[in-house]
Amino acid sequence: SREKNSNLVSDRPGHNLFAGNSHGSFVPSTSPKEHEADVFALELARELDAGRVSNKFARLVLVAPPAFLGQLNQRMSDALKGLVSDKLEKDYTRASDKELAQHLSACVCL
Repeated sequence: SREKNSNLVSDRPGHNLFAGNSHGSFVPSTSPKEHEADVFALELARELDAGRVSNKFARLVLVAPPAFLGQLNQRMSDALKGLVSDKLEKDYTRASDKELAQHLSACVCL
């Protein structure tokens, strides 16, 4: 989802005929980036649920940007949501390991 929208779509929008003689381009209700983020949220939720079922963890700490955390929350099962002990709505993708450890020290023993 970090690609440019043009790299995520294979070709131009299709065309639709509207009432009368007007034409228009089909524009999807979500952008390609949003779609890819939603696909990733679904894949992640499935992997986390598989880990829950096989008792790979007893609690879950979620750290993600607010928009993605919302998408992930929509895709998670109620049983998986019950294992979430902390949610941090922050984007730490550019943080160093040391900075990340400092931010997470309150909820995770590193």
